[in-house]
Amino acid sequence: MKAIVCREISDEIGTLKLEDIELPALKPHEARVRIRAAAVNFPDILTVQGKYQHKPDLPFTPGSEAAGDVIAVGSAVANVQAGDRVICNGLGAYAEAMQVPAVGLHKIPPGVDYAQAAGFSVAYLTAYVALVRRAELQAGEWLLVHGAAGGVGLAAVDLGKLLGAKVIATASSETKRAFLKGYGADHVLPSTGFREAVKSLTGGNGADVIYDPVGGDVFDESTRCIAFGGRIAIIGFTSGRIPSIGVNMPLIKGYSILGVRAGEYGRRFPQKGRENITAIRKLLEDGKVRPHIHARFPLARAVDAMRTLQDRTVIGKVVIEP
Repeated sequence: MKAIVCREISDEIGTLKLEDIELPALKPHEARVRIRAAAVNFPDILTVQGKYQHKPDLPFTPGSEAAGDVIAVGSAVANVQAGDRVICNGLGAYAEAMQVPAVGLHKIPPGVDYAQAAGFSVAYLTAYVALVRRAELQAGEWLLVHGAAGGVGLAAVDLGKLLGAKVIATASSETKRAFLKGYGADHVLPSTGFREAVKSLTGGNGADVIYDPVGGDVFDESTRCIAFGGRIAIIGFTSGRIPSIGVNMPLIKGYSILGVRAGEYGRRFPQKGRENITAIRKLLEDGKVRPHIHARFPLARAVDAMRTLQDRTVIGKVVIEP
């Protein structure tokens, strides 16, 4: 079968190649899934560059989020069968097929296509852990979402509105801001110079919760428009700069800085992790959320798909369709 293979760690993702590989023999508790769509996430790029927390052994196939059809199951598998449409997670999604522990597979709800299913789990689980578990966002609070046009940003806008928050979204281009205005954000601002506008919108108090997947200058400015008792949820650093702060700032202004690692949260608290997945899947099943698909690429153009994230041109999710 065909798969994208990383054989060297490099800042230049163009070193990735499309190759013929063979999957190992199916283990009793595994399922083999024919991939119909694989989501492209920023951590995929960081993993290839050796800049992500998880550093797989070389060679490896990137991608950790996909959807497809079960084509074979191990002898001990009972929760899925051949022909089921499923969401799957785990390294190796940029391929025509992958093998994963069957216990981690979830059936795709009716009415949800493969691309939407592939682009769902990471974004909405991240938003849920950030806003519900860590920041404990309450109805009526002000939520400031940075990088709001990206996959994890749109998920936070969706969830913030469902939780009853007043959502301020920031984005780097007029095209993205125009999209967000029609998407449901209460207010939309540029991703720089937002401090005074946020303070004005919130009656001088500042945002109660700030959702930040960007870092860098965006984080620095956020600390100047956060409410007393506010919470900044740190999602990542797509700006490329990891910011720092003197601890006297949160002391004096009475706010909290919260680290968000949705996968690790589920590993540390398995029961809550299962509850998180159940909660976001219910939103998908009930039609309350649908990932916005920006673009679709064939497997042979996986690097081009990844570059759209590097170029900051994406609104929503990009998927690879083998």
